[in-house]
Amino acid sequence: MRFTVTSLFLSMLWLLWNISGIHVTSHNFSSTSRSPEWTQISFSEQIPNPQDKDRKVVSEIKSRRVYLMGTVCTLKYLSQEPEQAVARMESMVRILEETEDELSTWKDDSIISRLNRLPVGVHMETGPSNIALFLQLHYWSKETQKTFDPTVGKLLEAYEIKTGGRWPTAGSIEAGKQDTGMQHYKLDRNKYRISKTRDIHMDTGSFGKGEALDRIRSVYGADDAWMVDLGGQILVHGSPVGKSGWPVAIAHPRRREEAFLSILLQSGSLATSGGSERDRKVENRRLGHILDPRTGKPADFNGSVSVWHEQALSADILSTALYVMGPERGLPWADRRNIAACFLVPDAEENVKILASRAFRRISPGYSFTHP
Repeated sequence: MRFTVTSLFLSMLWLLWNISGIHVTSHNFSSTSRSPEWTQISFSEQIPNPQDKDRKVVSEIKSRRVYLMGTVCTLKYLSQEPEQAVARMESMVRILEETEDELSTWKDDSIISRLNRLPVGVHMETGPSNIALFLQLHYWSKETQKTFDPTVGKLLEAYEIKTGGRWPTAGSIEAGKQDTGMQHYKLDRNKYRISKTRDIHMDTGSFGKGEALDRIRSVYGADDAWMVDLGGQILVHGSPVGKSGWPVAIAHPRRREEAFLSILLQSGSLATSGGSERDRKVENRRLGHILDPRTGKPADFNGSVSVWHEQALSADILSTALYVMGPERGLPWADRRNIAACFLVPDAEENVKILASRAFRRISPGYSFTHP
């Protein structure tokens, strides 16, 4: 193995990140500015062809790591042309940055921030891709019976989720509930305009990463083998030479740095939602960061749920919706729709039960899953 960075510290860091696998979704975006120490990290791994007796190197896995969308993003690209791999990863990073610029609620000039400030009844011009995105959001909000609803911005503000957390009054919760609902967006598909019938505020934490990854897939979906890990959601295409897929680890629901189980993926996206990273204790009570839009309160479930789907946006959305549903309702719901979902349910002693849908068990042979 050859490293383009000679620092022993960075080499050790690379090894740690390679074995850490999937991490619980952070559900927030931050600034797009790249941290200099991260953007300089680049690695190469030479892959010999098992059929070549002379053990000639036919491909290399180029790796890149950069901080964006509130997390450390890791990209890996397998190619016989190293220069091409580096150029493709740089292009992927630009796609992620452009998506963050459009969707981040932390950026005042993003489309979502401008939409949140938009007065009721006033139209805002946008593009066909954003109209298509809003149609998907509306569909999944209706299909999940509002267990997914990204218009929880005012509820998140009431709980001060982004700034430390607090328990709001019943009146504040009720007011926040009134200002939720994708049905309050009006879409003009011909002129690509959006307006609102209520002063609703959107939060992109439950779908932004998935949308960004799908934009990569739309450009490089027929390309060489590659993987993008957005710290809680991963998208893969193809397989490394001599392997049957990319190994992906799902973290322990209470200890996110500890890999709990691992699966191999050849395509699609795996998204994980859980509370181990961002839940807080406020006034000696657990304040979960994933809210139930129907009640205006934190979701009751205290484990994690991972969803695999060919479309990253759907995986991202469904991991949030199923977390809000919880395993008792969510697992039958996933089975009826042939959705690949896996709940990790910890008990008081942190023993973990694995509850997987039939579709998830098909993509993860060899594991002992429980199914009601």
